[in-house]
Amino acid sequence: MGDDAGAAYATALEAARAVMANLDEVNRHRAGEGKPEIRCGIGLHVGDVQYGNIGARDRLDFKVIGRAVNEASRVESLCRVLERRLLATAPFAGHLGNADLISLGFHVLRGVREPQEIFGLGEPG
Repeated sequence: MGDDAGAAYATALEAARAVMANLDEVNRHRAGEGKPEIRCGIGLHVGDVQYGNIGARDRLDFKVIGRAVNEASRVESLCRVLERRLLATAPFAGHLGNADLISLGFHVLRGVREPQEIFGLGEPG
C-alpha cells in the first residue's frame, strides 16, 4: 500500500458505509412490501492473509485464510452483541487518522489471547 495506505483504509470504510446505505434502501422497499428487514454486520481489520484456490481437482474453491481473516470474522460477530452494524479493530482504526470511529472498549475475541480494542462509527446502528 505504501504512501496510499491511509487512502486505502478510508476507501474500505467508505465502501462499508455504502453497503450499509444500500441495505437501508433495500430495507425501505422491503418494509413497503411487508417483508422483514435484512441485517448484516461488517468487521474491518488489517493483517496478512493468504489466498488462492484450495481443494481437489473436482472441487476447487477460492479462499482467503489466515489469522487476520479469523479476527475480522470474530469482530463481525460482535456486531450483534454490541448492537452496531460496523466494527473495526485498533490496527484498522489507527490508520484512519480521523474521528470517524470511536472506541467501544476492549472485547474478547474467540481464539485471540488478549482482549482487543474495538471501534465503531460515532453513532450506533
